Amino acid sequence: MGDNIMFWVLFNVFVLGMLALDLFVFHRHAHEVKIKEALGFSAFWIALALAFNVLIYYTMGTEPALEFLTAYLIEKSLSVDNLFVFIVLFNYFKIPPIFQHKILFWGIIGALVLRAIFIVVGVALLAKFHFIIYILGAFLIFTGIKMATTSHEPEINPRANPVVKFISRFMPVTNELVGGKFFVKREGMIFATPLFIVLLMVETTDLVFAMDSIPAILAISRDTFIVYTSNVFALLGLRALYFALSGIMQLFHYLHYGLALILVFIGIKLVLSDIYHFDMRYALLIVGGILATSVIASLLFPKKDSDLPVPPTN
Repeated sequence: MGDNIMFWVLFNVFVLGMLALDLFVFHRHAHEVKIKEALGFSAFWIALALAFNVLIYYTMGTEPALEFLTAYLIEKSLSVDNLFVFIVLFNYFKIPPIFQHKILFWGIIGALVLRAIFIVVGVALLAKFHFIIYILGAFLIFTGIKMATTSHEPEINPRANPVVKFISRFMPVTNELVGGKFFVKREGMIFATPLFIVLLMVETTDLVFAMDSIPAILAISRDTFIVYTSNVFALLGLRALYFALSGIMQLFHYLHYGLALILVFIGIKLVLSDIYHFDMRYALLIVGGILATSVIASLLFPKKDSDLPVPPTN
């Protein structure tokens, strides 16, 4: 299946069709996405990913299906960190909820393109230079330890963002939002709006997160199709997940440590891959067990109210 170009074409046509349906039907008119709607869409994307997992099982076999499910679970979990950044960004720039979906939609489009490039290059490098697996493994272990030992509160400084600095040098930026527009023409000049600046920051922060998540997924599978499709399904459901969890994500304070432990585990698995083949079923159980434990621990041992971050005031 992964080697058949027709499956690649059909899958990408399907993705483009779903994105068009989302933009031109479900969200044709800008509106604030309520929790009930977000939960419905989140369940829809998860069900779609699981249905695709079943298709992989019947067309490619058990091992690829387990690889897809494990990769999807890891990517979905690591994307939670993106959601924290989205909350801070929208709060910092005072982006009204009615425009947040538009930013996330185009942000996901850009992320899909960047992830595809990362995956193709990563798989090609691993196939040609085998020693890179040890570098990636060490990088994941280091990243996991760093994640567990540093503050989880994301810092937002638009002026320090290199992409924002580059754009601001060649294009003026308005001081206020102009409806839901990314650009506006004034006195014969094109101005970017704060909405576009937020979109740029969403893209660049996703690029940073991809440097953690892509190596982790490549440690699960070297099949480009499995890595790509698991990433796509995780990203497609990211917007709905944000709106469903944005008000309660601060409750899962131990999830951060669970994600760090997963990265360390995947890194060790990658470093030892030449001398020990870790059964994918056990890898899936370990990843799922760590995630479940961190979520349950967060609910059983909640933070004190004084330790919780201030929720967004959109």
